[in-house]
Amino acid sequence: MNKFVITQPLISEKATRLSTLGKYVFLVDKKAAAPEIKKALEAIYKVNITDINVINIPPRPRRTGRYVSERPSYRKAIVTLKKGEKLDIMPH
Repeated sequence: MNKFVITQPLISEKATRLSTLGKYVFLVDKKAAAPEIKKALEAIYKVNITDINVINIPPRPRRTGRYVSERPSYRKAIVTLKKGEKLDIMPH
């Protein structure tokens, strides 16, 4: 198992809203499969995961003056925990 499957938790307004429903969002490696992500998160956080959704976000154009570049693509996983379990990943 690749120990670098999970890059970091993603903290945004939507991710905070989802955390009240027992769903948490993580940035993951682009080549990581759902079973690998599930195994890694269960090992790191000692929780039971019931569902996992993986989303590929494509690169988007970004403009700085007359120069056009691309914002990099990334992959994120939305993880649903077993009822009654929580993760404390939000900054205080």
